[in-house]
Amino acid sequence: MTASTAQSVLTPITLWVGLGNPVPEYAKTRHNAGAWFIERFADVHNIRLSLEPRFNALVGRGLVEGHDVRLLLPQTFMNLSGQAVVPFMTFYKILPSQVLIAHDELDLAAGSIRLKTGGGHGGHNGLRDIVPHIGPHFHRLRVGIGHPGHKDKVTGHVLGKAPPQEQALIDEALQEALRLTPLLLQGNVAQAMSTLNAFKIV
Repeated sequence: MTASTAQSVLTPITLWVGLGNPVPEYAKTRHNAGAWFIERFADVHNIRLSLEPRFNALVGRGLVEGHDVRLLLPQTFMNLSGQAVVPFMTFYKILPSQVLIAHDELDLAAGSIRLKTGGGHGGHNGLRDIVPHIGPHFHRLRVGIGHPGHKDKVTGHVLGKAPPQEQALIDEALQEALRLTPLLLQGNVAQAMSTLNAFKIV
């Protein structure tokens, strides 16, 4: 396959989703790490997010480096995320291959961030409510929040606030993901994945 042919089959990411819990008391908790990414994306690119009741979500649209981009922050609780994502994708006829969903990831340490395409829900309640409806073939931005060490502590961990040093690591990882968004807008997921998955905070 020539370089020009490879370029022609690239699928740009047009819908960017951030998972979290919508109420203010959870805004700064680890479970909202995916939502933080989209909020920062919107801020960097001056995209206004506004409530769209028919989708149970905050939505935004903008032109970023020549690409038409839609942002979505479900305003359902995490385990009902599909109630926002699925009708939005259906209404705008967006394919799973055009979607990136950012979410917190227990299996990665704070300061780690990974890009993945396909797979199951991995026990994540937000993805659990999305995958059965749209299938597994979308992109996931996995934002490391670390594991508390025991399953009985998971709920308190994800719904708790990270201490300042840990939060700084998460913020730095999110910044790296933002730096690579031009590749994803172009559909160059493989290059973005190679770079992001090698990211380490020194």
